[in-house]
Amino acid sequence: MTSIEFRRHIHRHPELSFQEYNTQAFILEALRAEGIECRVVAGTGVLAKIEGERGNLKRAVVLRADIDALPIVEQNAVEYCSEREGVMHACGHDMHAAMLYGVLCRFKRERNFEGTLFGVFQPGEEVNPGGASKVLAENPFEGYDVAMVIGQHVDARLNIGEVGICPGVFMASNDELRFYVSGRGGHAARRADIDDTVSAIADMVVRTTSLNGPDAVVSVGKIVAEGATNVIPAEAYAEGTMRTFDREERERIYALLDANARAVEERYGVALRVDISRGYPSVTNDVMLAYEAMIVASDEGIVVREMGRIPMAEDFGYYTERYPALFYRLGVGAESGGSHTATFLPDERAMEYGERMMWRMALHILNK
Repeated sequence: MTSIEFRRHIHRHPELSFQEYNTQAFILEALRAEGIECRVVAGTGVLAKIEGERGNLKRAVVLRADIDALPIVEQNAVEYCSEREGVMHACGHDMHAAMLYGVLCRFKRERNFEGTLFGVFQPGEEVNPGGASKVLAENPFEGYDVAMVIGQHVDARLNIGEVGICPGVFMASNDELRFYVSGRGGHAARRADIDDTVSAIADMVVRTTSLNGPDAVVSVGKIVAEGATNVIPAEAYAEGTMRTFDREERERIYALLDANARAVEERYGVALRVDISRGYPSVTNDVMLAYEAMIVASDEGIVVREMGRIPMAEDFGYYTERYPALFYRLGVGAESGGSHTATFLPDERAMEYGERMMWRMALHILNK
């Protein structure tokens, strides 16, 4: 099976986070057909292993691809369009998985390398707590000296044949914010007899978005207050997202959110509960590995774009907390469209570069 055939099958049969049972079965069957040792990991994921022909087999490199899809109705007119209504690979995870499959097949054919190569087809990247945390909770690399974890993500802002690499902190941590306000509802004209929950939630939203800065993104995307022109509801609700690049900044904003909630309670006489669903840590690339990757890419004829920090989040951050790691962006061209949209369709010509980059970098580290 070719990588493109692999990709199109997964694209045609997308599954949501932690529901990737058929995807898992397909990957297991495809790997076993190539003689690659593999097993289940993190419930609906797959862990593959290939041992080299020489060297210390306890020294390892880990390659990771995510496999979950999104709840989006696909609008692409291609013969491999999603056959599952309301579910689509709108973030390129089908290509990530296919490129990993292609790299593993190449390593299986060409086992003239040192150490052990692992491949993780990871479930649940799109939702908290993130499938990476579930993979690592099983300690699948216990007893191995992991020299590097490698991940990649398609990016329409880069041209085909380009990779974007950022040494150091690259992608933000992400947290989900929810604010619950409760008080005495009632007739909007009887101000003395009510607690203005609507003004309270609005004040909390303004205080929250005022925390935006160069190193933090704090946004509120949903507000619910089921009142009427003359009715103040007893409850109001808001939710949003928070992105930071630094642990100390993250904790500082947590404290400020709590302080703002207490100030709103005192001003409006309401109860305000702040619920923070802590998400992925920031993705922090090993600086030396990032620069080595730039050299490797250039040697392979791949154009390198040095990138700065971006406020998107990725649960690959869990790997970067535990092991030396590199996460880079793979160009698929502007015509691929925007990720997380109904018409996102990464150009398959980019897969050759993604496979070559991942294979060459892994081989470089294994044979050091």
